[in-house]
Amino acid sequence: MTTIDFFKISGAGNDFVIIDYADNDRLYIPADRISILQKYIGADEKNPKLDRLGGRSWNLVKKKAKKSIMEIARQLVEIYAIRKHHKGFAFSRPDNAFREFEATFEHEETPDQIKTIEDVLSDMESERSMDRLVCGDVGFGKTEVAIRAAFKTVMDGKQVALLVPTTVLAEQHGETFNKRMKPYQIEVGVLSRFKTKAVQKETIAKVRSGKIDVLIGTHRLLQKDISFKDLGLLIIDEEQRFGVRQKEKLKKYRALVDVLALTATPIPRTFQMSLMGIRDLSLIETPPEDRLAIQTHLSPYDEPTIVHAIESELERGGQVFFVHNRVQTIANMADRLKQLVPSGRFGIAHGQMKERDLENTMYRFLQKEIDVLVCTTIIESGLDIPSANTIIINNADRFGLSQIYQLRGRVGRSDESAHAYLLLSKTSDLTRDAEKRLRALMDFSHLGAGIHLAMHDLKIRGGGNILGFSQSGHISAIGYELYMKLIEQSIAELKGEEWHEEINPEININIPAFLPADYILDTDVRLNLYRRLSIIREESELRVMVAEMKDRFGPLPPEVSNLIKVMSVRLLLKKSGIIKLDVNHDGLIFTFSLNTKIEPEKVVRWFEARPEPFQFLSDLKLKVAIDTETSLESLIKGKIILEAFIAAMDLP
Repeated sequence: MTTIDFFKISGAGNDFVIIDYADNDRLYIPADRISILQKYIGADEKNPKLDRLGGRSWNLVKKKAKKSIMEIARQLVEIYAIRKHHKGFAFSRPDNAFREFEATFEHEETPDQIKTIEDVLSDMESERSMDRLVCGDVGFGKTEVAIRAAFKTVMDGKQVALLVPTTVLAEQHGETFNKRMKPYQIEVGVLSRFKTKAVQKETIAKVRSGKIDVLIGTHRLLQKDISFKDLGLLIIDEEQRFGVRQKEKLKKYRALVDVLALTATPIPRTFQMSLMGIRDLSLIETPPEDRLAIQTHLSPYDEPTIVHAIESELERGGQVFFVHNRVQTIANMADRLKQLVPSGRFGIAHGQMKERDLENTMYRFLQKEIDVLVCTTIIESGLDIPSANTIIINNADRFGLSQIYQLRGRVGRSDESAHAYLLLSKTSDLTRDAEKRLRALMDFSHLGAGIHLAMHDLKIRGGGNILGFSQSGHISAIGYELYMKLIEQSIAELKGEEWHEEINPEININIPAFLPADYILDTDVRLNLYRRLSIIREESELRVMVAEMKDRFGPLPPEVSNLIKVMSVRLLLKKSGIIKLDVNHDGLIFTFSLNTKIEPEKVVRWFEARPEPFQFLSDLKLKVAIDTETSLESLIKGKIILEAFIAAMDLP
């Protein structure tokens, strides 16, 4: 448990964060150093067991977790090493034919889209096998990135496999790819349960002989009877939708061919691997021109709300998705909706229907012969129906964050304003995680929010099973943030890289430097501001925060001005590799980190050319004598010295 309180030490008052331990032990941390604390996120909702302050049990728990983590790190490094050292196929640079193909794109590329396409082409031109994750909101142009990569692959004589999670999406991707590639005599094949056995057999034979250039399909593509003449690129659409078995089969491809994964909201494990550098990551956050944010409405199940939502959409000539994810009762729900809105034309779609019936229903919806499609989550991935601009999700509290986000993304694909209605079940008793997920969806309704939702999901759920290993026990014991930090440390060690803890300098100075309670009344707001101040990395960020505080709370009191000066000096200490600064009116004592790369001789030569007297109190402790009347003046003088020191030492 943590609280914040004000104490006076040696005459100067400051805020301290109080950490409670077992046996009523307490630790007091200056509030301006709150960044040394990590939020505990376990694998479940149970409260963690508290340790004694200074006890041995915490170190034993960490040691046990580290041993298990090393095994995971070895596998991660193995994947990384295979990618780095395996000599793959180097594709040619884009030629005139490629540029001509690019020009057939009907829309204007966004800056992020252009950058992502460049990243992918650069990866393909390298001899190192590509493994890139492209994260972008629904409708932000990920498919076009895949189409251009596929075109480049085929033009260089290789085949492409596009793996998708649903049959409906396979069919739609087949139409999209075929439309763009047919003029270039590129053969596109689709393999799904919509196809007859005879058609499937013919398609497989053509793939094996190389007559089909691009094969699109569901997990059927991973079965043993599928073989390519010369596969060069594997594209995976919404990788998080595939199960553990499919992912195991996908691993073998990662070392052999270029892999491009597309997602709107990556699962925490996939996203974390990208952030750790195991996979390359490209973000498409720029919305297409004229795209409007989806208006999201959250309410209990309410029939008047449903009627209003459907009738409003039908009045403007649009279509509606009504998601009811229970096959047993979906027909009853459709009948009830027909009673509520008798003017509407209704259809039903779910995965247990016969292939032909499902295909026919989807076709009729695409042709606008159906106004309201009552469906399961079969529509979750990739469908592009610009005329459908209202979605109603029944029992939204029973869905995962990324799943609701994907469903919401089925609407708003044109320049029409779109609406998503999230209806809570009648007997809803929200779990803490469900409440967090729904609140996050309301908070992240803006365009390009997918990546931020992934980060939020990472915080809510943690990383899950890393590479299929169940690590919930260790995550519960030490918390998710420390767990991931230990993985990064282990990876660095196994790769032979140096690992250093981030420096969090301590400044001892006898001046009041804090956020007064009468300036910022809310304790949570004060804690949040302390946290934000403590993680700032650049002076420009600090200036922005100062402007924000003046705007929100008024002119800075002297204590806050002092705090800003302390934070400004702390930024310079970090850059200098100094872990501690003691400030008195007659001098400054700098304590360097054990890992400092600055040569003492260089420091001595620099100070010898300056007017301030100095001496080394130890190998890492330097005292600089200055003559000022107050400690605050000494701090300001210290900042001037540090700025000159950083420039002279050529520090970044």
